[in-house]
Amino acid sequence: MNWLNSEAFTVLGQHIKWSDMIGNVIGLTALAFGWRRSVWSWPTQFLSGLILFAAFSTAHLSGSAGKQVVVMVVAGYGWWQWNRGGNRAEDGHVAVRFATRRERAALLGAAAVGTIAVSGLFHAYPSLSWDPWPDAYIFVGTIIAMYAQARGMVEFWFAWLLVDAVGVPLNFANGFAFSGFVYVIYGALVLWGMRDWWLRTRKDARPVLEGAPA
Repeated sequence: MNWLNSEAFTVLGQHIKWSDMIGNVIGLTALAFGWRRSVWSWPTQFLSGLILFAAFSTAHLSGSAGKQVVVMVVAGYGWWQWNRGGNRAEDGHVAVRFATRRERAALLGAAAVGTIAVSGLFHAYPSLSWDPWPDAYIFVGTIIAMYAQARGMVEFWFAWLLVDAVGVPLNFANGFAFSGFVYVIYGALVLWGMRDWWLRTRKDARPVLEGAPA
């Protein structure tokens, strides 16, 4: 399996690793499944996480590697959550919604507290990460984003944008150029998916509104 971390090719002076390329292409597929509200988003994310874990664990990026462990764990939760019968829209796909104010506050609070806690761990044990704050931010932000996706919250797209804003420069700085390049495509898919889910909340809510008393 050593070939996974070997160089595939070079683009604009940036060395592209097989693991970085394959993992991110599969990740793009998972994001596309998520946009389509397909349950196959989760096993695809699991596979992407497994390959990228192998990539990041060799680059002394504990936060990014740990993020992939979280991806795999939450993928199992998301698979279970999306297969439940009670959270389906009329078209048979997963119903989506905006988070309540309480849920948004809980997500923001968990992100802030979690980032501080994980960064503190990385500062206490420098061998775990060379970039404690961004690594912690990515690690915790991924948990928040995937949890929100599993719950069918539109806010998960916003969370991914915030994670990517830090993840892209960190990937370039640490030699994972393909991750940096592909996240440009991720950004486009995220904006597209955000729009689709946003509009979908209105369609899913329409039968309730039409049946409400005037």
